[in-house]
Amino acid sequence: MVEVAIFLLLLASFATFLVVKLLRRGNRPTETADGLRIEQARRDQAHSDRMTYNSLATHGSPYGSFNP
Repeated sequence: MVEVAIFLLLLASFATFLVVKLLRRGNRPTETADGLRIEQARRDQAHSDRMTYNSLATHGSPYGSFNP
């Protein structure tokens, strides 16, 4: 029983550490030109993916691939 309690305590402390780490990181803006170019390329790629793989593009119809 003690082992389970220790395991849960370690698991909870690790989860707390990850939450604190991610919250402290925040959404700081990129300041270098290289970072800005990388962010713009990622945004362009995400937009392209959303347009390429939406329901209408993949199934040819907003209601799926039903062909009577």
